[in-house]
Amino acid sequence: MDRSSIAEAARRLRVAAATGKQCAPVRHLLGSDTDIEAAYAVQQANVALAVAGGRRASGHKIGLTSPAVQEQLGFGQPVSGVLFADTCVPDGLDIPAGRLVQPRAEGEIAVVLEGDLDKGTHTVVDIIGAVAYVLPALEIVDSRSAHWDITIVDMVADNACSGLYVLGSRPVPLSALDLRDVDMRITLNGTTASIGRGSACLGNPLNALVWLADALCERGTPLGAGDCIMTGSLGSMVPLSPGDEIRAVLNPIGTVSTRLGAAGG
Repeated sequence: MDRSSIAEAARRLRVAAATGKQCAPVRHLLGSDTDIEAAYAVQQANVALAVAGGRRASGHKIGLTSPAVQEQLGFGQPVSGVLFADTCVPDGLDIPAGRLVQPRAEGEIAVVLEGDLDKGTHTVVDIIGAVAYVLPALEIVDSRSAHWDITIVDMVADNACSGLYVLGSRPVPLSALDLRDVDMRITLNGTTASIGRGSACLGNPLNALVWLADALCERGTPLGAGDCIMTGSLGSMVPLSPGDEIRAVLNPIGTVSTRLGAAGG
């Protein structure tokens, strides 16, 4: 693994995020469209710098769990990224104009943990025992690579295209739900733009959590109590433009909404 290439890829993505200007894909710096380990090294380098600079990691996100998004992006395996507390937008509030580069919205189920998941290999029973509650959520994904020209390497390096996340404010106990049966509908300016179901997330969002718990243990950064997990999109991504109002209804969990600030507003 070429450390100088990893450092340059990390720098390119940081600059793009800081300036709001798209950059060239980093896969060419890393020399491969398939070197996932190098991509995670880039991601981890930027996460470490962010934490050292005072940002607080608040959890993790899982990407590429839905067949609809896998088809949109052409990838077939899950990926993960890190969430930060300063990227959580309160339900119903606007996202400031210019905060994102190329935003797209996804309707998701967020899970908050009350126990650690550090066993190395986990079962669904382990996951259920560690979950405090679930929330309706919108993830506003973002790509710093120009025109969403990405491979799985670009996506992973770019913190799994993490942008912002919006959480509902009414927690629902896991025992009250079968996550497979949750119906999701996103409306964009009042018009249905994406639909999905809990079972679209690797068959069950709990399966996505098993994958993440095991993957993070393998990387030496296990999930812990208090972590918020965005379990993955239940339907296709919805491109956003300044001024758009976005709302996700996740029945029977609840609703969550935000608006992308208008340019100059």
